[in-house]
Amino acid sequence: MRDVLPVLGRWYRAGLPFGLATVVEVSRSAPRDPGAAMAVGPDGEVVGSVSGGCVEGSVFELAQEVVASGEARLETFGYSDEDAFAVGLTCGGEITVLVRPVAPGLDPGFGAVVDAVAAGEPVVVATVTGGPARRGATLAVWPDRVSGTLGASGLDAAVTADARGELALGATGLRHYGPGGQRREDSVGVFLQSFAPPPRMLVFGAIDYAAAVARIGDFLGYRVTVCDARPVFATPRRFPEGVEVVAAWPHRYLRDTDTDERTVICVLTHDPKFDVPLLTEALRRPAAYIGAMGSRRTHDDRAKRLVEAGLTRHELSRLRSPVGLDLGARTPEEVAVSVAAEIVALRWGGTGAPLTVTQGAVHPPRPDGTDTGRRARPALQ
Repeated sequence: MRDVLPVLGRWYRAGLPFGLATVVEVSRSAPRDPGAAMAVGPDGEVVGSVSGGCVEGSVFELAQEVVASGEARLETFGYSDEDAFAVGLTCGGEITVLVRPVAPGLDPGFGAVVDAVAAGEPVVVATVTGGPARRGATLAVWPDRVSGTLGASGLDAAVTADARGELALGATGLRHYGPGGQRREDSVGVFLQSFAPPPRMLVFGAIDYAAAVARIGDFLGYRVTVCDARPVFATPRRFPEGVEVVAAWPHRYLRDTDTDERTVICVLTHDPKFDVPLLTEALRRPAAYIGAMGSRRTHDDRAKRLVEAGLTRHELSRLRSPVGLDLGARTPEEVAVSVAAEIVALRWGGTGAPLTVTQGAVHPPRPDGTDTGRRARPALQ
């Protein structure tokens, strides 16, 4: 959704109605996660995708129908569906898509959401998917205000509280309530889509590997900062456009920088005078990933120094070192792919093994972000 919002904002401000399709629920080996979006605008222009091509033709027709009727629709697409819209998912999974019309008269708060996302302001959009409430009704929730209504004050209050909790985690998903917001009932489906600011990637050490890691971090959607104590190396011209470059002592910069459970920290300096104070700071603060470059000999020496600096074994266990997965990487670009692969595997609980030697769904359910349900199987002899 974040990727298509700039286009949707232009259509909205021009007063042009469009159909917006959003994946609200998936099962088995679904091709896209909840929140994936596709929109059909004026003259049949299409932006985004809900399935990577499997059901886009049917969704295109649905989007045009909801714009004409003004009524939202909820459709499920699966491998063995038999209704008129069931072109099927070749991957064998199942997705449920909410398709709703959007225009200033139907959704007065949509423009404010577009502006908030563009400004990096956190916001959650709650949308009714079904039940005794108007399907397609929306409520936008910020940390300090709300816009819109789902049709009942009790439902608005319950969803607002839950939305702010989801926003703190950057989470997106489907919840159920009673008509008045009762939490022990499930007659009303509400899809909560979080637009939290992009997670941060902090790269320490302005070496040639840092440029490659920064580039792939930007590609993955991180807000990337490269930091090095040496001004001669910490220059913007050495790094991709849009990457922040800071000349400062790494541990001091990190000490004054907020991190959270989504932050990625890559230490590429492999110099004890930088690494030890920096990792001492990093391993005692929130972060999703902390990796450090160096040989195994460098790692052993660094670990010894960190223990001497006062880190506990538990704190040290968070360190991914040597950094990256075993891909046989040699060039800076290949090493960056190795590092990115480890970050993605850790984020979703992947094994890092080739899919040809794993069992289970390729895109298995991951309700808590860690349980992938996939297990390695023995390689063929």
